Amino acid sequence: MSKRDKLIDRLLNRPIDFEYDEARRLLAKFGYKEDNRGHTSGSRVAFVHCETGHIIRLHRLHPGNILKKYQIEQLIEELKNQGVV
Repeated sequence: MSKRDKLIDRLLNRPIDFEYDEARRLLAKFGYKEDNRGHTSGSRVAFVHCETGHIIRLHRLHPGNILKKYQIEQLIEELKNQGVV
């Protein structure tokens, strides 16, 4: 099982300790690039798909690194809508 497959399985199991860094790595494997343009973007980060231009927005948590349950659900829903999981 590849690292990507392991990350997908982990995400789909909706763990309580899924980290922002794991989400960033997973999205990068699907062709998304992190974009937090401008000094006013704050902790809101957009992940833009390089080919389709599809945008997934996440709030970068601080000081912690663990995604909230609603963020995991949103991420799963967005990836399912795009047909990648």
